[in-house]
Amino acid sequence: MVKQPETVNYGVLEHIDFPADIRKLNIAQLNTLAGEVRDLIIHTVSSCGGHLAASLGTVELTLALHYVFNTPQDKIVWDVGHQSYAHKIITGRKNAFAHLRKQNGISGFPRREESPYDVFDVGHSGTSISAAAGFTEAGCLKGDHNKIIAVIGDGSMTTGMAFEGLNWVGDRNKNMIIVLNDNEMSISSNVGAMSSYLSRVMTGHKITTLKADIKSFLNSIPGVGGGMIKFAQKIEEILKTLMVPGALFEEMGFTYVGPLEGHRLNYLIKNFENIKELTGPVLVHVITKKGKGYRFAEANPLTYHGVAPFNVETGKSLALPSDIPTYTKVFGRTLVNLARADSRIVAITAAMCDGTGLDQFSKEFPKRFYDVGIAEQHAVSFAAGLAAEGFIPVVAIYSTFLQRAYDQIVYDVCLQKLPVVFAIDRGGLVGEDGATHQGLLDYSYLRSIPDIIVMAPKDENELQHMLKTAVGCGHPVSLRYPRGKGVGAVLDDEPGTLEIGKGEVLRDGTDLAVVAVGTTVHTALAAAKKLSGEGLNIKVINARFVKPLDSELILKTAATIKKIITIEENMLQGGFGSAVLELLAERGVTGVWVKRLGIPDEFVKHATQAQQRHKYGIDEEGIIRAIKDMLAGQSGLQ
Repeated sequence: MVKQPETVNYGVLEHIDFPADIRKLNIAQLNTLAGEVRDLIIHTVSSCGGHLAASLGTVELTLALHYVFNTPQDKIVWDVGHQSYAHKIITGRKNAFAHLRKQNGISGFPRREESPYDVFDVGHSGTSISAAAGFTEAGCLKGDHNKIIAVIGDGSMTTGMAFEGLNWVGDRNKNMIIVLNDNEMSISSNVGAMSSYLSRVMTGHKITTLKADIKSFLNSIPGVGGGMIKFAQKIEEILKTLMVPGALFEEMGFTYVGPLEGHRLNYLIKNFENIKELTGPVLVHVITKKGKGYRFAEANPLTYHGVAPFNVETGKSLALPSDIPTYTKVFGRTLVNLARADSRIVAITAAMCDGTGLDQFSKEFPKRFYDVGIAEQHAVSFAAGLAAEGFIPVVAIYSTFLQRAYDQIVYDVCLQKLPVVFAIDRGGLVGEDGATHQGLLDYSYLRSIPDIIVMAPKDENELQHMLKTAVGCGHPVSLRYPRGKGVGAVLDDEPGTLEIGKGEVLRDGTDLAVVAVGTTVHTALAAAKKLSGEGLNIKVINARFVKPLDSELILKTAATIKKIITIEENMLQGGFGSAVLELLAERGVTGVWVKRLGIPDEFVKHATQAQQRHKYGIDEEGIIRAIKDMLAGQSGLQ
């Protein structure tokens, strides 16, 4: 049974601050340390939430890498970073780990500003190999001989960028190590033991020297050596193809090692010591178990991939039950209902079926559901091909991940005016996941593209109507909605169709107008109602559309009310407020004060969503303050 953190005595971990400390330990002590690190991860994440299963699966791998290699001079480049909690604990952040993902605490992902052991900021899949290649090439240019190790998961290997990196690294033939952390394949103990043994032997100095000596000997035989070498190489390749699952990597120019059991420290350490002496690009295939050491996470690694605070003993979430559905759930349910009535609707996701609410769709319409893996670019162009043949693809991807497919949105979808619907989940501030995951750029990067409609619902009921509008309008559409629960709006039995480019006045007023979009609408409405008690008459408009704007409504408002505040959960540069200013400038409207509320020119760090909204003045308190400042004459055109 796992103890609560206040009763735990971490006997070995207590003396570990940096990797140099673990290099003094024997195997028995290292195994004890692995258990204590795993225990600390479980209890910390149970308190503050985070990415649990992946980090539990890489504890021994992390210890082995830091034990064998001279970090941080030797550099470990993590992919995504979901699996880096053990790395953080043993690289000087053990005492700070209790504040994981909290405001002013340490990030849930590797961050260069936190530690010299975090050599590269990560958060999105597939970047490690290319970044590590850059470190390797930089070392060659500077004359350094440090080892560079990229750690990438099997899921991240589905990204096109990973294969671009593999292709380049294999061709360059530089000294670099790629660790493929495979946590989906299971192997029996017998196969694992034999595999580990063979890999240890084949990477040992004696064997590699022997192979070189045999090659030299055969080459020295006049008229025979060359043919014998080719024959021997052919036999070796055939045996590798039959016995080793690494033929593809060998063909790409890598020395393939593995599969290795990822939870046997003595085997891992011996293999990495041997691998350390190899030259050229090496790919090490390590088999790990996601959620290792915590039975609930082992049984259901998907549920425990990213978790909110939970009870360690039961595995149950500590979140209070709620009857209010999430935006994601409303989206998924509405799409299923629409697909029942229209066989042209298909759904596409990039390795996020449950996360995007498409689990029910995938079960009810398995032939119309496509999970393309972590391959957002492919997802968008694939959708374009389906749309060109008369289907209505709904591509459900998080805002921050859709950025990776910008080129495909521009040229494969919008240039051809194909009716692809981008269901953009996690739009706006997402909280504790931090800078790499905030969905704050999509208004800006999408509204600059011709022929796309950009809209955002004020609540979960309007989401239903917008999705019905999107699949039926025959245009490229971006439909953006936030992470988390709705506002508790009553859901209409049947979704209707909205008029494209038309907003709505939720509250009339004469003193000042607030034009809000998406999640900020209800907050603006609450602020206006509160100010009415102070005798202020504030008009509130739900813009609905970032593109096309409701020009008529905005211009009419500007003509009658000379003070306007725009509000959005997006970067101010090029966002919704910028679109309003552009409209006023194009129409020659003068004498109107406009203040834009949103996210300034900076990356947003991890904190709760409420803390982030408060910091940037887009919560109720911030909106009230902005209104009062403008009415007091303290704000002008921005």
